[in-house]
Amino acid sequence: MVLVDSVFVKAALASGLMTSNRIDYACRLARHRMMDEGKNSSDAIDDKFLSNICVELGYITSYQAMQLCAGRTKLHLGPYQITDFIGQGGMGQVFKGIHQVMGRECAVKVLPRTRLSDETRESFAREIRMQAKLDSPYLVRAYDAGQDGAVHYLVTEFVPGMDLRRLVRARGPLPIEQAASIIMQAALGLEYAHQQGLIHRDVKPGNILVTPDGLAKVSDVGLAGFAADLADDPRAGKIVGTADYLSPEQIKTPLQIGPASDIYSLGCTLYYAICGKVPFPGGDTQSKVRRQLTETPWHPRRFVPSISEDFVDIIADMMEKDPTLRIQSASEVASRLEVWAGDAGQLTGYRSLHSPWMIPPPPSIEPELVDAGYVQEQGGQDTGYSVSGTETTAHPATSLGDAKMFETEASADSSSSPISKPLAGSQQAGGKHWFVIAMTVAVVLPPALLIGAILGILAFRYFSP
Repeated sequence: MVLVDSVFVKAALASGLMTSNRIDYACRLARHRMMDEGKNSSDAIDDKFLSNICVELGYITSYQAMQLCAGRTKLHLGPYQITDFIGQGGMGQVFKGIHQVMGRECAVKVLPRTRLSDETRESFAREIRMQAKLDSPYLVRAYDAGQDGAVHYLVTEFVPGMDLRRLVRARGPLPIEQAASIIMQAALGLEYAHQQGLIHRDVKPGNILVTPDGLAKVSDVGLAGFAADLADDPRAGKIVGTADYLSPEQIKTPLQIGPASDIYSLGCTLYYAICGKVPFPGGDTQSKVRRQLTETPWHPRRFVPSISEDFVDIIADMMEKDPTLRIQSASEVASRLEVWAGDAGQLTGYRSLHSPWMIPPPPSIEPELVDAGYVQEQGGQDTGYSVSGTETTAHPATSLGDAKMFETEASADSSSSPISKPLAGSQQAGGKHWFVIAMTVAVVLPPALLIGAILGILAFRYFSP
């Protein structure tokens, strides 16, 4: 009963995802359901209808069904079967896969052929070598790497849940305890990487994965570089990272960066996690880069009134413009956050905050790459909205740590507002009183309009100073 004219069936057989026996069983089940719905059993079976039954039976995934219905048959990379699409990263697309022999779920990162060049191949090879050195519960582990035809791919552990950026977008700013726990774990992962001589250089919410039980892992070290050997980095001398989280030294001296650069980016990430917006919302990439160098964000209390100054001081010390004044190690960041960290688990039960300034959903476009480098915008994340719905602006200052340097809500001060000259006491009050009476009489009694107007004018002139 195999449907020889079906695009889905042809692709399913060619891909190796399904056998003819399974397709035959799915077709017979489809016929029975068509008859139950009053249709003729001899009618053609719709590909989408048949593919949905195959998904229901567990033969294929929804993603695979969509690809097969479109006639695509390449759903393997080496020994890995591609089961779903995860997202677009800075260096390529990321898919969910399963090893056909071991049965282990994993993430498969693919370097797109449209961007293949000597430089991107070398960058991808560096990522593979770097991740192979890392083994920490707070970093995404690398399992394998390979090449399938012209396709280069990296296989890492699959982390269930979502990244911190999507988590904040979906549920609003996190409570202090949960944000502290997530960033503390990320700091521990970065400390391990720094001890191996690696600098991440692209720390941001999108690169911190959070599981449903609250475990945080730092991902995507593809933009990292050996701190002691940047001369061999094909991107050396370029600004590498995402504009919303770039440290000042990444902008000014990209060849002279160290662990403190990741700490600055992690501070911007912590700010985003508790405030629900990037430190410098709005503007283009060049504007963001300038503001990272010269300006200071709004005080977090503008968005989180209950936040303590002690916690703000941690963010401030992480986001010092001068790297020599910044917290010098990720382990110190973790130590200072530990006293604030609570249970970050069960984030799926966290109540969504439907505030009027929540960031809109991200547009379905790739992050922008500018100046032939790797500076990225956060795909809509850079758009900020204040409580009133207007865009916020940053206030220039020299130190984030000084509360006086933050831009805060000004209190009302009548002495600074222009006011009119006060009228004199009882005379003016009496004049207004008689004027109101006279005009009321004129309105209520139209025949007396002229007399009322005259009386009102005389009363006002007599009682006014």
